[in-house]
Amino acid sequence: MIAYQGHQGAYSHLSCQHVFPDREARACSTFIDAMQMVEKGQAELAMIPVENSTAGRVEEIYRLIPKMSLHIVGEHFEPVNHCLLGLPGAQLDALTQVASHPQALAQCAQNIRRLNLYPNATLDTAGAAKELKESGDYHSAAIASSLAAELYGLEILEENFQDISGNTTRFIILSHTQALPAYQEGVSYMTSIIFKVRNIPAALYKALGGFATNGINLVKLESYMPGGTLNSSQFHVDIEGHIEERPLRLAMEELNFFAEDVRLLGTYRAHHFRASVSYHD
Repeated sequence: MIAYQGHQGAYSHLSCQHVFPDREARACSTFIDAMQMVEKGQAELAMIPVENSTAGRVEEIYRLIPKMSLHIVGEHFEPVNHCLLGLPGAQLDALTQVASHPQALAQCAQNIRRLNLYPNATLDTAGAAKELKESGDYHSAAIASSLAAELYGLEILEENFQDISGNTTRFIILSHTQALPAYQEGVSYMTSIIFKVRNIPAALYKALGGFATNGINLVKLESYMPGGTLNSSQFHVDIEGHIEERPLRLAMEELNFFAEDVRLLGTYRAHHFRASVSYHD
């Protein structure tokens, strides 16, 4: 079983179907519910979104991961095709408001303004579609997937409603068991870690210096203050490479010397999307 946040028809649900078509996908109300299902052994995996090419990171996830004993065993990039949905027979010029997840609203902000709609935030895209169906309100719309339209009997009023073409969400696949793949020549890998540094001059520079001197590319660096303290910073880093490769091992040795609470979240195959498109937060 694989857990995800949202109702049936959410983009997380779509990602589960695309990556694990033969696994049962279980909907959860919140991200922490989905992650705790894995932590408690009630599900083998969780499909969790961490960033979108238009709206940026899902900040909550970076705060949840350090608090849980989960490992990253894979990643998936899901193209997002937002659809503006209405009740069957609804007219565009009669709409006054639209509901969806805050990330989807941000990704469609220009088109929402174009139609002069009032945005309402919901817990997830498919949930907005479900609520629209139940409301019977012909003046309201929802932003969700075509699968959500099919599942809840709604009409697609506009396809590709997102502001920017190529809109893509990156998901990480979480497991309670660490599963480091054996290194294979010619295969691209990602390694994710978290660590803390003290609030002293040049602490981060010294901690990351080994990656520069060993020619290691850091794809993503997230920082936040853990536990409500301002005395230290915690960092989440995504790195190109396999943890068993010598340059990365040397860089990690230097990191351990200057940082504390260094934790390997996982090494996993890089998704093929990285090779075709330059992806940035």
